[in-house]
Amino acid sequence: MAAVRRWTEGMSSDNVKGLVLALSSSLFIGASFIVKKKGLKKAGTSGTRAGVGGYSYLFEPLWWIGMITMVVGEIANFAAYAFAPAILVTPLGALSIIISAFLAHIILQERLHTFGILGCALCVVGSTTIVLHAPPERQIESVTEVWNLATEPGFLFYSALVLTVVFILIFRFVPQYGQTHIMVYIAVCSLVGSISVMSVKALGIALKLTFSGMNQLVYPQTWAFTLVVVTCVLTQINYLNKALDTFNTAVVSPIYYVMFTSLTILASVIMFKDWDRQTPTQIVTEMCGFVTILSGTFLLHKTKDMVDGPSLTSMSIRALKHDEEDGFDEGIPLKRQDSSRIP
Repeated sequence: MAAVRRWTEGMSSDNVKGLVLALSSSLFIGASFIVKKKGLKKAGTSGTRAGVGGYSYLFEPLWWIGMITMVVGEIANFAAYAFAPAILVTPLGALSIIISAFLAHIILQERLHTFGILGCALCVVGSTTIVLHAPPERQIESVTEVWNLATEPGFLFYSALVLTVVFILIFRFVPQYGQTHIMVYIAVCSLVGSISVMSVKALGIALKLTFSGMNQLVYPQTWAFTLVVVTCVLTQINYLNKALDTFNTAVVSPIYYVMFTSLTILASVIMFKDWDRQTPTQIVTEMCGFVTILSGTFLLHKTKDMVDGPSLTSMSIRALKHDEEDGFDEGIPLKRQDSSRIP
């Protein structure tokens, strides 16, 4: 406890508040993945599945319970961005991966291999490394300051690039490859998410300043950021539902985390210039932490279909050899294996 006290004393009070809120957020969001997945599966038995464009899950109470749980987590996450930089808050989503993978193993019978557990541990180590070397929060006195940062050439170029890629994915690749390539749905969620986080942070700062006595609701920039947040969040929810309904939860969660975190850190570095307030050693250490997280998610991905035990392992090797002989590529097993589904 003394070590924890010395560590938190070395952080700013705002960073500590952001850290606590981010941890709480991950707990709720990790659990919500499983509850929503149960709701999607239940809704799919009596209506059109979300993965093929159906919306029967909107009438399933279990899905709404998961959605409410996610909203609570997102509110905590929203508040965390108002107090701490994105490069500190976002990587803590690794905790939600561990929770969702563990609960998927217990509740959904989506088995987690021993190396998958090691992957979860690597995610925690990498996230901790990033948190320990996170930069202090930038001091902002008005939402117009955030608007000025968002309208600088660097971030405008990034936003235009993201929108272009998202539109190409939605109208060109989703209809053809959405059901067979997990990266299509997740790429849309992650790209849009990086923009939404920057807007969420701007809106959070505006509300924090408003509650402290400096009303930011009179500025049109506050409402512009609000519109961006609503649009981006609705898009993320739609395509995340499709990904969860089509592919294995233990695979969706880590891949989404890696892409979302990478793009969010990139967007934050461009917009808020986080690395300008850090030494080269801190930046390199953060990158090492992020590589550690990537290693953990790689283990989770590669061991998703493996089961502990020599007999089952040999069966998996024989099945893999058979798949290779039949010409199947590695991406197909990413699809959720459900015996009740029609081929």
